[in-house]
Amino acid sequence: MLDAITHFFQRALAEPERRDNQALTLELATAALLCEVVRADYNASDAERAALKQMLTTRYRLGEHEVAELMALAEAEVEEAVDHYQFVSLVREHYGYAQRCELVASMWQLAWADGRVDPLEEHRIRRLADLLHVSHSDFIHAKLQVEERRNAHE
Repeated sequence: MLDAITHFFQRALAEPERRDNQALTLELATAALLCEVVRADYNASDAERAALKQMLTTRYRLGEHEVAELMALAEAEVEEAVDHYQFVSLVREHYGYAQRCELVASMWQLAWADGRVDPLEEHRIRRLADLLHVSHSDFIHAKLQVEERRNAHE
């Protein structure tokens, strides 16, 4: 399964001319990490899936087919418990610190999509933030910022 995901990213990264918008971004690599957060509590709710789909579609400028393919690959990869090191290292290599903090905030948004954050989701986000070299204080800041925005909209 890791080979299928690697192929997906290599195809997307190596052939940007095949994408409709011609603007290939590294956010494709972050999608697998976001999918892992959705699946962290072993209960990917419809609300979380919808939030992820919306996030991938609008924020990362992916088409319907790309989103469906990426979500299916990432979900299967998480089920098989394959290490995410290559994706984390790719993000670390190409994202600045502020972008990595923004990614952690996106993870919190997904965790809150179903109305609550499961301890397994928080643990997964903490682990990924550590692997992304996001400081603990910025991890907490992102968490509180997302909670504050969520509470303001209720």
